[in-house]
Amino acid sequence: MRAKFSPLVQKEIIKIAQKDRKLAERIEKQVTVFEENPKHPSLRTHKLAGSMDNMWSISVTMSIRMVYILVEKNQALFVKIGTHDQVYSK
Repeated sequence: MRAKFSPLVQKEIIKIAQKDRKLAERIEKQVTVFEENPKHPSLRTHKLAGSMDNMWSISVTMSIRMVYILVEKNQALFVKIGTHDQVYSK
């Protein structure tokens, strides 16, 4: 699976890298795992419901999530990153 990032997610990752290098490294690691195996247990990949029913989520840490949509069979576009409340709020 190839991972792409929306401009919003790219900006957020840059901000995170400036503030918390360890978290930025964890994001990079989880994206690499995702590209190798999108259903790897450490990602806790799950399909979302309700107003986000065309989206999926992976866990970066216990508190940080990344939300993506499938744009092609083997390509995901990450559209949100943040805490549970940040990414799942309307």
